[in-house]
Amino acid sequence: MSNADYIDTLKAAWDALGRGDWDSLAAFYSADMIFVIPGQNDVLRGRSAFRSALENISEALPPGFEISDLRYFAGESAGEVVNVVEWTSAKLPDGTQSAILWKFNAAGEIIEERWYVDTEQWRSAF
Repeated sequence: MSNADYIDTLKAAWDALGRGDWDSLAAFYSADMIFVIPGQNDVLRGRSAFRSALENISEALPPGFEISDLRYFAGESAGEVVNVVEWTSAKLPDGTQSAILWKFNAAGEIIEERWYVDTEQWRSAF
């Protein structure tokens, strides 16, 4: 698969997230995937743990969290894509940006989702 294919996968995954279709979203991930937000101690390991966490996603996001723009950048290495995510929340109405590094396996499944956020700003958004 090409990085363009991975970008198409991410667009479909974001769409599933927007619809609240947790089963479809989780299906884009490998069974042994990891999900990391730097600055937090928790690392979700495995699709089943990720799927379970989706049930409480509203508690993990700042109140009023809304994505206003997504940009996609193919990495130099095959199987890597970066999203720049512009978002707002109740306490950050003027918005901010975060980045996400996505890694894929040869089957086109997401094996790693790693968020890069301004940790202090993220905490202040709650």
